[in-house]
Amino acid sequence: MHELGVTFHIMDQLEQVAAENEVTCIHKVILELGEVSTVIESYLRNCWGWAAKKRPLFYESELVVETLPAITYCEDCKQTYSTVEYGKICPYCSSEHTYLVQGNECNIKEIEVE
Repeated sequence: MHELGVTFHIMDQLEQVAAENEVTCIHKVILELGEVSTVIESYLRNCWGWAAKKRPLFYESELVVETLPAITYCEDCKQTYSTVEYGKICPYCSSEHTYLVQGNECNIKEIEVE
């Protein structure tokens, strides 16, 4: 379960930012999580709840996850489409010359502090 490692990485980054800005309590963390990021949201939430109890900065913090849809771009017809719905093959021209442009992210979007 790599979600625990992801949780620790996010918290480590936020602890550093909090120290630089003399923040003593983080109330809310908003994450952007890509639809095909391989991070399972329910596992991430469970890991967050467990880890938050062990770190004073996050003791009563709320984790909010915003899902970013997976979008693929076709180099041949220049169209974008839903990756989850259509996969690697472009639904407009049947090309395999495609790549993911969004949906693989795990970003800290916003934090709410005391």
